[in-house]
Amino acid sequence: MQWNNWTLNSDFILLGIFDHSPVHTFLFSLVLSIFLVALMGNSVIVLLIYLDAQLHTPMYILLSQLSLMDLMLICTTVPQMAFNFLSGNKSISMAGCGSQIFFYVTLLGAECFLLALMAYDRYVAICHPLRYPVLMSPKICGLMAASSWILGSLDGIIEVAAALSFSYCGSREIPHFFCDVPALLTLSCSDTSMFEKMIFFCCVIMLLFPVAIIIASYTRVILAVVQMGSSESRHKAFATCSSHLMVVGMYYGAAMFIYMRPSSGRSPKQDKIVSAFYTILTPMLNPLIYSLRNREVARAFMKVLGIDKATE
Repeated sequence: MQWNNWTLNSDFILLGIFDHSPVHTFLFSLVLSIFLVALMGNSVIVLLIYLDAQLHTPMYILLSQLSLMDLMLICTTVPQMAFNFLSGNKSISMAGCGSQIFFYVTLLGAECFLLALMAYDRYVAICHPLRYPVLMSPKICGLMAASSWILGSLDGIIEVAAALSFSYCGSREIPHFFCDVPALLTLSCSDTSMFEKMIFFCCVIMLLFPVAIIIASYTRVILAVVQMGSSESRHKAFATCSSHLMVVGMYYGAAMFIYMRPSSGRSPKQDKIVSAFYTILTPMLNPLIYSLRNREVARAFMKVLGIDKATE
């Protein structure tokens, strides 16, 4: 396609989400604080699971992958936003924009599949505990985690290749704080209707298919938990699954709101706020939700600090 006076050296302008008013300066500082908490929390989760041999189980291996994805996701968007806000230079190169789209879409898709696999892991652990070592062997767990990354990467490659193949003319201002595909398409002077239909189809696969797996898994889990004779066993099973369900509800709800609405009903302001929720706030909440409600993670943390040895 023709680029209509655009070259690979042309820059886009990210309008961002904050101006330099006192209120927005405070909100920007809050976002930076959330970023630091998310950076620290997810890094700690990944390191704890790597260092503690007792956490080398399928559930925690998948959790470490979730934390790694959250860590990369928040680093894909916030540093660029912070640089643009602090420097006053809101431009981003075509290559930089393409890189953001690739990593953002890859991580979004990979996390969607990973959350479904985590639900399947809980289903096998609760409904088929005797077969768990076979159905969730280290090899199978590794293949499941790798498949999430591969499927997410394929989606990222397809979307960035298609998005950057369109011609962009007129305004270079992207009404967002990072290069998101729906926001970028508003600047195209090409017919993007077929691509928008392709995005919707990808969302059905990347969002609705994993949600169907999650619903099916937890329906079986709830039925199995209700039939447990011990109230302590029921409480432990619900506590294990409730953390995952909270993450799923926040993540999929926000993602569906962004990507499964018709373009005619989109509002740039709403898109920016919801995108900030699941690209900035959710990565901070995930380690807090999992670690605060998980004794094994807390034990591993105390072990690394040497507190358990000091109290012996």
